[in-house]
Amino acid sequence: MLRILKYLKPFIPLLVLAVILLFIQANADLALPDYMSRIVNVGIQQGGVEGAAPEALRASTLEHLSLFLTESQKADVLAHYRRLDPSSADAQAYVQRYPALTNEPVYILQTDEAATLERLGSLLARPLLIVNGIEQVNADPSLASQLMPGISNFDLSNLPPGVDLFTMIARLPEAQRDQISQAIDQRFAPLGGDKAIAQAAARAVKAEYEALGMDMAQIQSAYIFKVGGQMLLITLVSVIATVSVGFLAARTAAGLARDLRRVFFEKVMHFSAAELDRFSTASLITRSTNDITQIQMVLMITVRMLFYAPIIGVGGILRALSKSASMWWIIALAVLVLLGLIVTVFSVAVPKFRIIQSLIDRLNLVARENLSGMMVVRAFNRQEHEEERFDQANLDLTQTSLFVNRVFVIMMPLMLLLMNGVSILIIWVGAHQVAQANMQVGDMMAFMQYAIQIVFAFMMFSALFIMIPRAAVAANRVADVLETEPVIIDPQQPQSFPEPFKGDIEFRGVSFRYPDAEKDVLHDLNFTIRAGQTVGIIGTTGSGKSSVINLIPRFHDVTEGAIYIDGIDIRSARLSELRDKIGYIPQQSNLFSGTIESNLRYADEDADEDSMRQALEIAQGSDFVFSRLEGLAAEVSQGGTNFSGGQKQRLSIARALVKRPPIYIFDDSFSALDHRTDSRLRQALKKYVAGSTMIIVSQRVASIKDADQILVLDEGRIIGRGTHEELMRTCETYQEIALSQLKKQAVLA
Repeated sequence: MLRILKYLKPFIPLLVLAVILLFIQANADLALPDYMSRIVNVGIQQGGVEGAAPEALRASTLEHLSLFLTESQKADVLAHYRRLDPSSADAQAYVQRYPALTNEPVYILQTDEAATLERLGSLLARPLLIVNGIEQVNADPSLASQLMPGISNFDLSNLPPGVDLFTMIARLPEAQRDQISQAIDQRFAPLGGDKAIAQAAARAVKAEYEALGMDMAQIQSAYIFKVGGQMLLITLVSVIATVSVGFLAARTAAGLARDLRRVFFEKVMHFSAAELDRFSTASLITRSTNDITQIQMVLMITVRMLFYAPIIGVGGILRALSKSASMWWIIALAVLVLLGLIVTVFSVAVPKFRIIQSLIDRLNLVARENLSGMMVVRAFNRQEHEEERFDQANLDLTQTSLFVNRVFVIMMPLMLLLMNGVSILIIWVGAHQVAQANMQVGDMMAFMQYAIQIVFAFMMFSALFIMIPRAAVAANRVADVLETEPVIIDPQQPQSFPEPFKGDIEFRGVSFRYPDAEKDVLHDLNFTIRAGQTVGIIGTTGSGKSSVINLIPRFHDVTEGAIYIDGIDIRSARLSELRDKIGYIPQQSNLFSGTIESNLRYADEDADEDSMRQALEIAQGSDFVFSRLEGLAAEVSQGGTNFSGGQKQRLSIARALVKRPPIYIFDDSFSALDHRTDSRLRQALKKYVAGSTMIIVSQRVASIKDADQILVLDEGRIIGRGTHEELMRTCETYQEIALSQLKKQAVLA
C-alpha cells in the first residue's frame, strides 16, 4: 500500500481538511454522553439545580450560613449577592420568580462567571448541607443523630418543643462549629469527598428554592431543554462533519483511482513486448479495474475511520475514566478480548486475499479465451469442456470468497455479543457503585456509552485490519506494473534522421533472443534494404520472419549487433520519430470500435476523405465499404468482428496507406486474401508506394515473387537471398516452398 502513496500528493489538502473535520466529529460524538449524564444527574435527579451557589437566598438562610463561614468567606459571599427587601423599588420585578420576597428579604446572585460560581459553590456547599440538616432537625429532633453529626454535649432528641437549634448553635464556640464541618467531610469522604458534597449541596439548594416559592418544574424543564438543545446543536455539527468527511473521502478515493488508471494505462502503453509477456492481458485488465477499485473502496473507508477511530478510542478511555476510574478493568477486558478476536481473524483471512486476486485473474483469463475463441470452441464441439473449465475457475473463486465471508459473518455477531456483554457488566458493576453512593446514575450511563464507543473504535480498526491487507495485495499488484520500467525507451541524447529521409535499412550482425529464453531465435543477420526497394521475407513456420520485422520498429531490441536506418542506429533515435517513419500492418488485423473513418484516421488524424478513399481503393476495400449506405461512417464493432478476415486485413492495409510513410512493413498481411485480390492489391501498391521501402513477410511465394530481393530464413538464419529466379536456382528450401504452392510451369514462367 505504501508503494502507491506518492499518488496521493495532489489530495493532501483534502486529506488535511478531512482529518480536521474528523477531529471535530469525534469530539462532538464524545461530548454527547457527558451531556446525557448531565441531563440525568442534574436535570432529573437534582431538579435542574446545577451547583451549590444558589441564584437566590432568603436573608434568614444567609444569616444561618454565616454561622459556618469565616469573616473573609462571608465578605466574599456578600460581595456577589445583592439584598432585596419587600419594600425595595425593584422588588416587584423579582416577586414572580421569588414569591417569598413579599414577606422577607432575599439575596440575589449578581454574577454568572463560571470560575466565580465554582468558588462560591465550594464555599457554600458545606454550610448549605449543615443549615439544611438543622432545618430538618428543627422540624423533627429525632433526626439529629443522622443529619447532624459533630454536635456534642447536647441530647437533641430530648430538645424541648419550640427551641430554635440555630440559636443554640450560634452560642457554641467557633471551634465546636468547625467540628460540624469536619464531621461533614468525614461523612462524605468514602462517597467521593468534595464531589459528593457538591452533589448533596445541590439538593439543599433545591430545598431553598422551594422555600423561596420558585417553580421547580419550570427550572427543571428549562435546564433539560437547555442541555438538550446543546446536544442537538452538537449532533448537527457531528452530522455536518460526517457528511463532509464522506464527501472528501469519496472525492479523494475516486480521484486517486482516476489517476492510477490514467498512469497505469500510460505505463502499459509504453510497455515493450517483453513487459507485456511478463503481465498477461487478463491480469492487466484485472489490475486496472478490480484492483484499483479495491484500492478506491478501502481508501474511502480508511480516510473515514483511520483517524476517527483513534480519537474516539483514546478520548473515550479518558472520559470514561473521568466518570469512574474504578471500572477501568471492564474496558481493558473488552479491548483484550476484541484484540484476540481481531488477531485470530487476521491470521485466518488475510492469506486468502492474495489467492482471491490470482483466482480473479484466472477467471478473467478463461472468460477472455472463450469469448475470443468462441468459433473454435463451437467448431470442435468443446462447449461442455470449456463450461467445466469456467465452472472450475468460478468455483475456486467462489469457495475462497465464501470462506473469507464466513469469517466476517462470524466476526460481527461475536463483536455485537461482546458489546452487549460489556453493557451488562457495566450496569451490574455500576449499579453497586450507585447503591453505595460512589457513582451517579448519569455517570454510569455515560460510562457505558463511552465503553461502547471505545469497543466500536476497535471494531472499526478491526474492519480496517481486514480490508487493508486485501487492498495492499491489490496495491502491490498495481505498483508492480507502475514500477516496471520499459526495456525499450528513448535515448538520453537522441539523434534525428537525416533530411531528406530516404529509408535505407541495414542489419549488421543482428542476433536476437527473447527475454528469459535459453538461446537465440535470430543468428548473425546481415543484409541491406535500399530505399525504394521491395524486399520479401519467407521461410518455414518458426523460422523467425516476424521476429526480424518486429526489430525494425523496436518492438524488441536486438541482443547483439545493430539495425541502421539511413545510417542511424535505431536505438539512438526517438521511438516516436522512428515509428512515425513506418507503416506497420500486423499479421493479426486489429480494428478499434468506432467507424471505418475513425479507424483510417488512426494513422493520420488530419487525413481528408479523398486520401481515405484512395487508400481504400488501393487496398481493394472500396467495394465493401461504399456498398454500405453509411460508407466511411459505417460502424466497426470491437475487434472488427462485424467484418470478415479479408475485409479486416484490407482495412488494416488502407489504414497504413493513409499514413503515407517512407517505410512499409507487411507482416503476412495478405494471408486472408484470395489470389485475385492479392494480385490486384500488389499491382496497385507498386504505383502508390513508389519510392518507399517495402518489406513483405509472407508464406505465399506469389506475394513476394516480384520483390527486388527475397530473404529466405530457416531457424533464424538467412539461408538464401536474391530474386525469385535466382533463388529457384540456388536455394533448395525456397524451391520446396515454391513448388509446393505453384505449378511447376507457372513457376518457370
